[in-house]
Amino acid sequence: MPLLYQLLNSSCRGIMRPRSEAVVLYVVFSSISAVTIVLNLLVIISISHFRQLHTPANLLLLSLAMSDLLVGLLVMPVETVRVVETCWLLGNLMCALSFIIGFTVTSTSVGNMVLISIDRYVAICYPLQYPTIITRRRVEVSVSLCWACSLLYNGLILKDHLKQPDRHNSCYGECLVVISYVSGAVDLVFTFIGPCSVIVLLYARVFLAAASQARAMQRHVVARAGGSQTVTAKKSEKKAARALGIVILVFLMSFCPYYYPSLAGQDTSNSVKSWAFVSWLLYCNSCVNPLIYAFFYLWFRKAIKLILTLKILQEGSSQTNIL
Repeated sequence: MPLLYQLLNSSCRGIMRPRSEAVVLYVVFSSISAVTIVLNLLVIISISHFRQLHTPANLLLLSLAMSDLLVGLLVMPVETVRVVETCWLLGNLMCALSFIIGFTVTSTSVGNMVLISIDRYVAICYPLQYPTIITRRRVEVSVSLCWACSLLYNGLILKDHLKQPDRHNSCYGECLVVISYVSGAVDLVFTFIGPCSVIVLLYARVFLAAASQARAMQRHVVARAGGSQTVTAKKSEKKAARALGIVILVFLMSFCPYYYPSLAGQDTSNSVKSWAFVSWLLYCNSCVNPLIYAFFYLWFRKAIKLILTLKILQEGSSQTNIL
């Protein structure tokens, strides 16, 4: 059977990469994949092992880490082959599955980020009602729905590709997917504009509430100290603003380039030259998420030390005071 470099028409790519260039690309992409896997595994092991971390809020972090782990474990290796090799070597079945898996886990990651923003909104703005609003049962149901809806939604978006993976191929050895403008517009709303709006609005509300609480604490301390002691709200406001800015900035930087064709009224396709950069920027968000949502916690740094020193293998280590 003729391969990609045995051209059927001029649209097929036939120039193989120099071996040195291919090796460098494999090393770079494999390193990103390995880091993503390790970081998210550390989050998963930490939350799963230590009983103090078995909270509804951390269950959301666990779900986020699971989706990001799958990106590093399943999606990134396949995308590495797609980018480095000039021919698709894994067959039509893997061509179909690679996109449904990639789209599902990335949209699930976005859904988890929205759930985390809701959790933080309730925790900061309604602290007294938080234990009754955010229960373990509700979080489990929300996480399950997030995964199920992501799979169903992306299955509908890619149903034509799943039925006939080679429908857009112009020659043997290709694995092309084309998402129409209509489907891309729907995906733009449900996977980018909608979640981004929710995250921005909720974190803005959290920032305002945190700033208000900081000012109230300042007035309380100043009143009790007779004016001799001051507590500035600026420090708390800066911390809240910094966290808010990082969350939103990383999300926008990772997803905006991917959704540019939909914003420009074009079809989305992996045949464009910018696809490698756009897709890997999107997937790298799964590597950064553990840094944003976990490394900011002191318990995570403590958990890493216990994991790397193998102290979690000791009897009763799950009862360790990690907070």
